[in-house]
Parts: sequence; structure tokens; C-alpha cells
Amino acid sequence: MRVAVISAEAVPYSKTGGLGDVAGALPKALKAVGVDSVLITPCYLQTRAEYLWETAIDDLNIDWRGSVFPAKTFYSEANGSPTFLIDAPSYFHRDSIYGYSNDYERFAFFNHAALALLKRIGAAPEIVNLNDWHCGFGAVELAENRKWDPYWKNTRTVFSIHNIAYQGGFSDGELWKLGFGSDSARNAFAFNGYASAMKAGLEVSDTLSTVSRRYAFEMQTPENGYGLEWLTRQRADRLIGITNGIDYEVWNPSTDIEIRAHFSIDDLDGKRECKRHLLETFSLPVDLDRPIFANITRLTAQKGIDLMMQVAGEIISAGAYIISLGSGEKRYEDFWQSLSGYAPRQVGVYRGYSEPLAHLIEAGSDIFMMPSKFEPCGLNQMYSLRYGTVPIVRAVGGLDDTVQNWDAVSQTGNGFKFGPYRADRFLEKIYEALYAFGDPLTWRRIQRNGMLVDNSWENAARKYIDLYEWTKT
Repeated sequence: MRVAVISAEAVPYSKTGGLGDVAGALPKALKAVGVDSVLITPCYLQTRAEYLWETAIDDLNIDWRGSVFPAKTFYSEANGSPTFLIDAPSYFHRDSIYGYSNDYERFAFFNHAALALLKRIGAAPEIVNLNDWHCGFGAVELAENRKWDPYWKNTRTVFSIHNIAYQGGFSDGELWKLGFGSDSARNAFAFNGYASAMKAGLEVSDTLSTVSRRYAFEMQTPENGYGLEWLTRQRADRLIGITNGIDYEVWNPSTDIEIRAHFSIDDLDGKRECKRHLLETFSLPVDLDRPIFANITRLTAQKGIDLMMQVAGEIISAGAYIISLGSGEKRYEDFWQSLSGYAPRQVGVYRGYSEPLAHLIEAGSDIFMMPSKFEPCGLNQMYSLRYGTVPIVRAVGGLDDTVQNWDAVSQTGNGFKFGPYRADRFLEKIYEALYAFGDPLTWRRIQRNGMLVDNSWENAARKYIDLYEWTKT
């Protein structure tokens, strides 16, 4: 099977969130189980030169908006699979990856160039896996091309939704400029008086996938469908949820190059040394018998920061540490900074993002907090399970799929989870976790339960292969 994965971001070339992790890891995992996979993604200003191995095509001249637009591609396998990066400086060499008024145009061009590139490099793929609203343009273009271009006759599309809340809306008056002038194309984009790239991808793709079983159901509801629940319900028979995997070569406590000491399910002694290093890194008193509550996230309302703000005082009163890594809305950043000022011997804060520090926090913490309002999949709870850091989560999306609530009677479960979006319910689970932490044998059992779970990409990749086979039928 030949599969092309097209994504606006992909690790290690670019990343703003979970989409980058997934798009970088999936082609590698597919290749490992025998699929002929290729990844296509933009070359941004932020893409490190060491990842651009060679120029693959220096004359990828694209017919675009009535003229020929010059572009080139770089080739790399820095993510472990064949990758082509489309280099168009006027669109992609900017201070940030997203956030511009013409983002719709930038990614319409990217999809158009990606499909042109596929025709340049060989036989048509059997499956094109398009990701999130940025690739809704490619879904429509390929569907239109299939009507007349024999190259695409047997190609089928999978449209993967990572977060339906982001829909790529823009004026429908721009469609004809982007090459979507036919009635069928315009109808695909049409949504409440404007154009939506997310809606277009949902409507025209052969099959739909999303990043957890629970989220596949949630986005069919008014609460989590963001106005498109009617369409996800309409296409429910072509929608499947596959929980993301994590890269076990990168996230492996027995080999992780970012942590001071290694450990495994059979020998957790190194985790204690990582805890010491983490406290030292944040200039906190080294008391290894006190629990560390951690959070690594974008500081947005989606991530449940409001709930954390309400319970933080209780965590401090219990004598525990809190360590936070992330950035986002100013009011949340200000809160964490003020909390650090209030309890400087218990609270460590890093504003921004650091991959090495994220690894250290996962390895050295005891408890990881993810009380999200919604979470299509989530990755940090899986990193936490892998590193023996016990997650407290809200039972939504992929958090519900991957975390099983601890049951002291049956000795089953790998974390703690609550339902209603309420601080008192969150606090109940915090107290339960503190109680369990006080019993080393109980705590070790919860850690082991989590570390035994297979959240590898190899496991997820086989489910994607089943999806691709289903798509071809």
C-alpha cells in the first residue's frame, strides 16, 4: 500500500501542538510495519537547517492564481520516513506558523503544491491522509481532480480531525481565486455564509478519522461539534476513532537522553534521581518524599486552567510541589507567576516550551494534571503513563480512552479521572491521589499499571492500516 500523509506541521520539522507529533510519527510507524509511506509538510522559517538533507526538486513551479508560482522542495528522513518539505518563502518564512489573515490562502497553496508534487515523484498513492482544516483544501481538490484526471482515479482520501474547534473559516468570495470555482467545490466549503475548510474536508473525504474513540462520539454533539455536529452525525458511518500513539524511541525512560537517570517498570530507582534533578532545576527545596504535581500545556481555557487555579491553593496547603511548563493567555500566565511569588519554595514555573524540560518534568514528577474541558486525544497523559507519573484527568476524549480510574479493591487502574467540569470533583481526585501516594506499595502498583499499557505507534499504525483498507472498499 502506498500512503501519502499531508500535514501543516510535523515533528521534528515543525510543531505547535499534538498535530505535529502525530503527523511526524505516523509515517514512521507505517513504514515500520511495511507501508510505503511519504510525508509532505511545509518548510517554515522555524524548520532547522539540519533537518533539510538535500534539495529534491528545485523547480516545483505551481500554477497558482493565474500565474506560475516558484517553489522548491527539500528531502529528509529526520523523522524516520521519507519526507518532502515544500519551500515557498513568501507563504511559510514568517515569524510564526499560524495566525495570519491569509492562512486560508497559505494552506490552500500548500495542498495544491503537495498534490502537484505527488504527480512529480511517482505513481499515485492509494491513500492520501489529510490532517485538520489546513488540508480540507486538498480533500476538495483531489475529489474534483478524480472526476477528470486518470492519475487520481484510484486514490482515496482519509480526513483526520485533530480538533474540530479550529475550522479554517474565510470569505467565500475567495474561493474562485483559490481554484474552487465549480458548484460542487463551492458547496463543499459553504457554511453559514462563509467558507470552512474543515467542513469541506468532512464533507468530501472518503472516510473520516479522529484521534480517539470517545472524541468520535463527542464531536457529534452540540457541546463538542462546534456547529458541525450535524455533518459528523450525517457521516458517522464513515467515521472512526483511533487513539494516537507515542514514539517509544523518543519517550522511553530507559533510554531518554534528556533525563539524568534512566529507569524502567522493573527498576524505578532512577525516577527518584530524576525527581531530585527536577527540583534542583527549578531551585526548589529537595524533599523527595513530597509529591510533585505537574502540568505541561498551552495555557488556554480548553486545558482546564480555570480548575487548576481553583485547586492550586489546596495542593500547596497539602505541602506538595507544583511545576508548570507552558505559555498562552496572559491571565493564566499571570496566575502561575503570582502563585510562584506566593509560594516560591513549592511552585516552579517556566513560561514557554522546552522539549528537554518536558522530558525532565515527565520523568521527575509524581502526578500529572490534565483537567481539560475537551481533549480530542491528548499525548501528555500517555507520556506520563510511560514514565510512571500518575495522571489525574477529566473523562473526556482521549483522556477517557487512555486513563483507567484506580480501584483500590481490584488493584486495577492507572490514574484518577473525574466527570463534571467542576473544581470540587477535580479536588476529590487530588485528595485520592495524595492518599494513594502516602502508601508506597499502592503507588508502585498504580505506576506499574500505567507503564504496562501499550500506547506505542506500532499499535496505532496497524489500526490505521485497517482504516486505509476499509477506505479502499
